[in-house]
Amino acid sequence: MPSLFRRKSADLVEDAVAEAAAPEAPAQPRRKGYTPSKQELGVVTPKRPKAGAVREAPPADRKEAMRRARQKQAAARAEQRAGMLAGDERYLGARDRGPERALVRDVVDSRRTVGTLFFSFAFVLLIISMVRTMPPAVGLAGNVIWLLLGVGVVVDGWLMARKIKRLVRERFPNSQERLSGLYMYAIMRSLSYRRFRMPKPRVSVGAKI
Repeated sequence: MPSLFRRKSADLVEDAVAEAAAPEAPAQPRRKGYTPSKQELGVVTPKRPKAGAVREAPPADRKEAMRRARQKQAAARAEQRAGMLAGDERYLGARDRGPERALVRDVVDSRRTVGTLFFSFAFVLLIISMVRTMPPAVGLAGNVIWLLLGVGVVVDGWLMARKIKRLVRERFPNSQERLSGLYMYAIMRSLSYRRFRMPKPRVSVGAKI
């Protein structure tokens, strides 16, 4: 019995070796003059770069690698800043995103706001208060003017809020934005000087929104 099992095992091993060594039959008959592809022959070819693409040489040392990394970071920051100034939604922060807030920016930028005068006169009033030889009447008049400008900021903000509420309800009836947040966004933008606003104004003063 043991010799019988050994003989069967040897036969199985020989059959397996012969099957592995036998060439695989082609799935379909090949035509005369057929040339096998490199993939069929097992030849690996490197991928060609895309048209117009320039392959960057590897950095020579660590210093060169750091210099390239800094250049890429600077280019990314410049691209982000340019997109932010242009009002591109991809580069804006959460505070500035959305069509409703773009509309609010247009409302603020299309008018002259009292907020800029308020802060400009605040600097003048500070200088007046530092001059000891200034007559008290001048200081009193400056405080009164500053107070009137503060009232003007409140009135101007109220007028802007009315316009924003009307336009948002007309153009975005299904908007989920809170109107109180839009009002505050408009007031904060109106207090800054036009040239320093971000994103940059895209409408001129007096434009119809």
